[in-house]
Amino acid sequence: MNNFFERVKPQRLLLLLFDFVAINGSFALSLFLHFGYELPLWVTRYILFRVPIITVVFIGLYIIARLYNNLWRYMSFYELISVILCAGAGTVVFLLFDSIGQLLQNTGVIHTTFFKRMPYIAYIDSFLLICFFTVGIRMFYTAFRTISSDAKRRRGSANKRTMIIGAGDMGSSIIYEMSVSGYKFGAPIVIVDDDSSKINSTIRGIPILGTIKDIPELVEKYEINEIIFCIPSATAERKREILEIAMSTGCDLKTAPNIDDLTGVNDKISEKIRDVDVLDLLARPEVKLDTEVCKYLKDQTVLVTGGGGSIGSELCRQIARYAPERIIIFDIYENNAFTLKNSLDRRYHGAPQIEIRIGSVRDVDRLREIFEEFHPSSVFHAAAHKHVPLMEDSPYEAVKNNVLGTYNVCHCANEYGVKNFVLLSTDKAVNPTNVMGATKRIAELTVQHFSKISKGTKFAAVRFGNVLGSNGSVIPIFKEQIKQGGPLTVTHPDITRYFMTIPEASQLVVQAGGLAKGGEIFVLDMGEPVKIVTLAENLIRLSGFEPYKDIEIQFTGLRPGEKLYEELSLDEELDGRHKTQNDKIFVTAPIPFDEALLESEIRAIPNLKPSETREFLKRLVPNCNFK
Repeated sequence: MNNFFERVKPQRLLLLLFDFVAINGSFALSLFLHFGYELPLWVTRYILFRVPIITVVFIGLYIIARLYNNLWRYMSFYELISVILCAGAGTVVFLLFDSIGQLLQNTGVIHTTFFKRMPYIAYIDSFLLICFFTVGIRMFYTAFRTISSDAKRRRGSANKRTMIIGAGDMGSSIIYEMSVSGYKFGAPIVIVDDDSSKINSTIRGIPILGTIKDIPELVEKYEINEIIFCIPSATAERKREILEIAMSTGCDLKTAPNIDDLTGVNDKISEKIRDVDVLDLLARPEVKLDTEVCKYLKDQTVLVTGGGGSIGSELCRQIARYAPERIIIFDIYENNAFTLKNSLDRRYHGAPQIEIRIGSVRDVDRLREIFEEFHPSSVFHAAAHKHVPLMEDSPYEAVKNNVLGTYNVCHCANEYGVKNFVLLSTDKAVNPTNVMGATKRIAELTVQHFSKISKGTKFAAVRFGNVLGSNGSVIPIFKEQIKQGGPLTVTHPDITRYFMTIPEASQLVVQAGGLAKGGEIFVLDMGEPVKIVTLAENLIRLSGFEPYKDIEIQFTGLRPGEKLYEELSLDEELDGRHKTQNDKIFVTAPIPFDEALLESEIRAIPNLKPSETREFLKRLVPNCNFK
């Protein structure tokens, strides 16, 4: 009751006034229907005596039932039932009130003539009339709001004129949410769908006027300026085809959420609609994971080095899906790790338990403290310096972090009896032309070396290409350049790269850990390589501009250590390369190398002079090609 008065608004007061008239008018009308025009005097006195009582009882019941808190433009079966129950309860109260009052009056307990029980039919009539008028008022309000909003939409208001792609449940839900919001975030004008049998039908009054191929024509005819993709069941390839057609219109492109993104029954789909991203244009078929393979994580303690990074944090999210007992986020940068822990705790409520430990993989004593404290059964080693140009300028730092750091983590994993160790590597380790790639190739060799000398730990590496949207990757750089009005800088018109989304890469890494027998270098299927200039052009179009016309693309020349094309496997590895039980994960044949040299060179890193770093790398990676 107090909540009602705290939230009193003019609309609620007006509705309360209508209810006052409707309730008391219903009682008077029911008596008029029973007695006709010649109402006895006592009936008139009866009505006047009960007006304040009727008002208090019925309005009180309505407030208790929160009928004035509901937004009646969302009127549903629940509100209808609430009105019927309140009207029924109020009518029963008055029947009892009149019956008890008349009994007390007849027995002389009270001396008044105000109490008299009406004929039962009068109570039934008043109940039905109250329901009719109470619901009728609200239905009139709903109809008025709907007609008013639709008229505003058809007049071409300041709202966006929206095309909906998809005449299914998702499209219908978005149109409904648009309507009940008064079209504040867009006005649906037309629908298109892959199914031609739906053409000339309507959804909530919005016509379905064509199929996907008709999008450009309908956009021009109906002056559409926004398109929302609403087919969550579409394959990645079909979604890409549809979005490319929609992108050619120059409209703002948005996409509805996937079913997995809707976490609660009260989620509003409209609040989860997002801009189409270049990731949607590059998306590949969903990774199908073998949950049996991933059971090696269940009820275990898992350590992720570099766990606060873009790939490391997604690894932690994927690992958490398989119910480990504990995940240890080990990172030198505390802010990202702290944010990740809060996110995982909110989602999983402490199961798994998330721990953060700050430190560097260069510090073997700190690593031993972590292994001694938690005794992890699985280790995912994601900590690394990965920016090619930066490592060209600081090669010794790359060696200390990527080579010595990997050796330290492998050594501790072997010493403390870890069951599974997975190194995250890169395609830049294949025939490296830069310092970063050479250090990651040595890291792969280190993992294979420990696999041979370890008695219980299964050591493996997973090699993959670029991940979309990771820190420092090309897409965030392009987006920032677009914000500045351009130009977008691409090093070479023919430069290509393999791309994979962060979740896809992380899922496959987790699965590779379960497939490892020891010593493998797993290579992920990266699909077809993508031209960076094509990526830049699509990103410009998605931002509402025309490449070269509105925003320039400049070619700056290859940077030191940068390849024109990336490779995923060495020539020597290809002969023995074969698929695993997951057709997106391959295993390469190991290549013999001088393990004694590797061990001695790595142990000498603390005494290595920075000026000698490149010579050090060439001794261990003879096929590297850099100055």
